[in-house]
Amino acid sequence: MAAVAADPAAAAVAEAAEDREIQNEAIPGLDDQWRQIENGESGRERPLRAGESWFLVEQRWYKQWEVYVQGGDQDSSTFPGCINNAELFEDQINWRLKEGLVEGEDYVLLPAAAWHCLVSWYGIEHGQPPIERKVIELPNMQKVEVYPIELLLVQHSGMDTALTAQFSHSDSVDLILRTAREQFLVEPQEDTRLWIKNAEGSLDRLCNTHITLLDAAIETGQLVIMETRNKDGTWPSAQLRVMNSVSEEDEDFQGQPGICGLTNLGNTCFMNSALQCLSNVPQLTEYFLNNRYLEELNFRNPLGMKGELAEAYADLVKQAWSGYHRSIVPNVFKNKVGHFATQFLGYQQHDSQELLSFLLDGLHEDLNRVKKKEYVELCDAAGRPDQEVAQEAWQNHKRRNDSVIVDTFHGLFKSTLVCPDCGNVSVTFDPFCYLSVPLPVCHKRVLEVFFVPMDPRRKPEQHRVVVPKKGNISDLCVALSKHTGIAPDKMIVADVFSHRFYKLYQLEDPLSGILDRDDIFVYEVSGRIEAIEGSRDDIVVPVYLRERTPARDYNNSYYGLILFGHPLLVSVPRDRFSWEGLYNILMYRLSRYVTKPSSDEEDDGDDKGEDEDSDEEEKEEMPGPSTRGSLRDSEREQAGPSSGVTRRCPFLLDNCLRTSQWPPRRRRKQLFTLQTVNSNGTSDRTTSPEEVQTQPYIAMDWEPEMKRRYYDEVEAEGYVKHDCVGYMLKKAPVQLQECIELFTTVETLEKENPWYCSSCKQHQLATKKLDLWMLPEILIIHLKRFSFSKFSREKLDTLVQFPIRDLDFSEFVIKPQNKSAPELYKYDLIAVSNHYGGMRDGHYTTFACNKDSGQWHYFDDNSVSPVNENQIESKAAYVLFYQRQDVARRQSQPGSSGSSVSTTCSSPPNPEFMDVN
Repeated sequence: MAAVAADPAAAAVAEAAEDREIQNEAIPGLDDQWRQIENGESGRERPLRAGESWFLVEQRWYKQWEVYVQGGDQDSSTFPGCINNAELFEDQINWRLKEGLVEGEDYVLLPAAAWHCLVSWYGIEHGQPPIERKVIELPNMQKVEVYPIELLLVQHSGMDTALTAQFSHSDSVDLILRTAREQFLVEPQEDTRLWIKNAEGSLDRLCNTHITLLDAAIETGQLVIMETRNKDGTWPSAQLRVMNSVSEEDEDFQGQPGICGLTNLGNTCFMNSALQCLSNVPQLTEYFLNNRYLEELNFRNPLGMKGELAEAYADLVKQAWSGYHRSIVPNVFKNKVGHFATQFLGYQQHDSQELLSFLLDGLHEDLNRVKKKEYVELCDAAGRPDQEVAQEAWQNHKRRNDSVIVDTFHGLFKSTLVCPDCGNVSVTFDPFCYLSVPLPVCHKRVLEVFFVPMDPRRKPEQHRVVVPKKGNISDLCVALSKHTGIAPDKMIVADVFSHRFYKLYQLEDPLSGILDRDDIFVYEVSGRIEAIEGSRDDIVVPVYLRERTPARDYNNSYYGLILFGHPLLVSVPRDRFSWEGLYNILMYRLSRYVTKPSSDEEDDGDDKGEDEDSDEEEKEEMPGPSTRGSLRDSEREQAGPSSGVTRRCPFLLDNCLRTSQWPPRRRRKQLFTLQTVNSNGTSDRTTSPEEVQTQPYIAMDWEPEMKRRYYDEVEAEGYVKHDCVGYMLKKAPVQLQECIELFTTVETLEKENPWYCSSCKQHQLATKKLDLWMLPEILIIHLKRFSFSKFSREKLDTLVQFPIRDLDFSEFVIKPQNKSAPELYKYDLIAVSNHYGGMRDGHYTTFACNKDSGQWHYFDDNSVSPVNENQIESKAAYVLFYQRQDVARRQSQPGSSGSSVSTTCSSPPNPEFMDVN
């Protein structure tokens, strides 16, 4: 077969470019396109301005566009095609945006001018709406509001008919009213007003229509009712009052003070959990209930919140401990927190410990008895006795910080740093508000992989293997070999994403590069992709499956071809490395789910004709490489995701892969054609020497009818589960004392955080040791369950066993102890903040002991239920609250502000409260 003189892909691109030029008269050059979209006042560098429109563009399309324009070739096969945002929508009917999309990972944001330019140059997928979003003004920042508020609008006279409308957090309540009037065709002369249904099911009047939805704490999913005045001048509020008022039972409700739920305002379970823990700290709650805070509010502290945070917390405590509420809505407190700490603004999920840290610091500054902080110079021990230095440090701390928070939660560390060069020792004493203790880390991890055997009769197998966390890909192969009996050197590990090889790993690659969410396939092979000159090993070829779409013919380019199924790594003997040999091998490898055509389905022709055709085809295939131009190396690198390996294939130059597509002339019925492609499988490749050496990827292209008749999709997707899938890595429980021991263990400072040695006069990686010198009345212990590294983020679900009573710290406190008062070093548990789930979809709850009854309860947002003590310890325990025993005894004495604490236990909670959401 003669070499084709022109690249079909390039021709298609050129034709498409010509069509675009005709339609749009003139399209800027690629360099000008890049400047207009990326730079300048109209590009992505444009600063955000409140009220302006920005548009979402799917990340992959935009990256492909960058590859195209930066390549400098307007006829390049990297042309991205029309804008396609399909991956951003949940469906193509309502065009609702998917939840949890992340900028920079799922989409990019473009200002209106840049968006309109791209649409005019490339067009947008037929039927897809543009994703337009407004820039909103938030305290201290501006942002594009990707997810607007979605409300249900109803009329009081038609509660069963609801309309859905979207609003911005920065919109006024008046816009909701005007929208409702327009949607329900209310006459201009008619008076209307709004009510909103809160999380408890009752109704609140939206009196001030000039405030924003953000300030009104209105969130997605809430029901807004428009009431229209009657003709007699009255309001038909009887119906609304029935919904708004509490029942007679609720009006007369009198419950146990403190046994009160908190409504989840939308991902605010972290806040509810922290608040319930603090609310059950006896001395702090009594401080607010007895109004002692009123005398100590510090309105002028520049480090505080003008007393507003303390007042908001006081209101919350008084409601929760009044005994008149089953549950309260902490929206005022939530807004106050967001106002003073923008990291908690909005309704994203956060960490209960982080909020707790902010809240303790904020309450301290709002209630600081020191009205004017004096400058205090920190002094090193310089050889002085620890007792003297510690007392000086505590006095200096109290000269600037004196509040109920310091009285209740602050303790004192001893910090010892030793220079590794000169041996200089630095001793300081520093206050602390809580202990963040590490968990002993398991050095193994479990990976789920799919093993693809070479035997076509065997289905892929799902395996669960235990590997070292800091191991390499070779460790994964060794572990899998024990399950399969296949030698590790006969395996190739691949990350498969969207029907293509996202990465082909080498044996020395670290396992840390594999995330838990990755789809890892391990292929049995009889050779290697990295060819060795002179080797007789089989050639391993990556193979993609593609289906031609019937919409239009793109002249054999990658346009109109869709990847499907799982890609393959096929081992091909060197003496069979030809198009026909590869076709027959693939038919064999796919024989489990691909039906071979029967003899009567084959094309007519006698043996002689076939032999002659065969001879002619061999003669036509033997000439040198195609004369079609190849992509430059830079373009090749941008064509798709990294394969993770460097390929050298000089032997390919000697075989008969001289054409980019097979069969060149159909001799008998073929189920699919073979095509050389790039590593991404999205564009056809020529077979010039440079390209063959770099990208030996092959695509099997199926016509829809052939795929329907001969390809069994159900069987192709089938797999079996190996017995090891039921295996779970057993983690031995950890004692809380072990975590505290780790906390006080000597460690070497990291390179990013060296210590300046006053003796050496330079920064050193010193050794550091923390010891406990003085313990607070309430000891908060934060279990560091969340682990962060360069490649991964994970949560440690290790069971930490902690005592409910008599947690003894005497062995950890290095200050000379009072032997006659052991209760000064013993603690009893009073509250636990729990975290269920993973990094992104967690849920927080609380166990807490009521200060009046001594009964433990389980707080899950609105729901509150009594529990037994044996239900408190779990893998979800995240932040522990302990009360020193001498404080508990002091509070139980007659005349104290606290009540006597009982230890009676009630029946366990309903199991539904223990579910992980």
